[in-house]
Amino acid sequence: MEANEEGRSARKRRAIMEAATDAFMVKGYAGTSMDDIARLATVSKQTVYKHFTDKEKLFAEIVLATTGRVDAMIDLVADIPADADALEDNLTRLARQFLTALTQPQVLQLRRLIIANADTFPALGAAWYEQGFERVLATLAATFGRLADDGLLRIDEPLLAAHQFSGLLLWIPVNKAMFHGGPQHTEAELDHYATEGVRAFLAAYR
Repeated sequence: MEANEEGRSARKRRAIMEAATDAFMVKGYAGTSMDDIARLATVSKQTVYKHFTDKEKLFAEIVLATTGRVDAMIDLVADIPADADALEDNLTRLARQFLTALTQPQVLQLRRLIIANADTFPALGAAWYEQGFERVLATLAATFGRLADDGLLRIDEPLLAAHQFSGLLLWIPVNKAMFHGGPQHTEAELDHYATEGVRAFLAAYR
């Protein structure tokens, strides 16, 4: 009986988080009420408050829950082999996967939502960046350092190189999405950004 109760409670919590995510994405933090979330989750407002003491706590849990999604990207970044002949191909493949992951509509919406509330919740924005994108950059820096040790790259500041690599890839599609309100790129354009970004990176660091 207790197991069934725990299962129902977990399902309700998951439904509340999914409903809140949809509501925050559409209406923003200020425009979303706990009544809206309860209605979308088809639970009572009391049930929402039972699981989450207030809207701020619910928002924080939703934002931080997404940082676990970068684990797969970290594995990809850490797995670049020290193969001089295939270095450009391997980096281009990584760059394309990087672009695919970080230009997904929901990722762009979440980024916009966090930026919009950065002044209200600065610690939350910082935590999301540190536990998410910054972890990827740190892993990429370590990988570049390893490739430099193996003689494939010439890099004095691996973390700066990691930032520059990601900037070459993301500057155009992410900025367009931030200002236009949605993805503004085609698959062919992402291919082009990956290819030319890696080419520019290697021109500086190989």
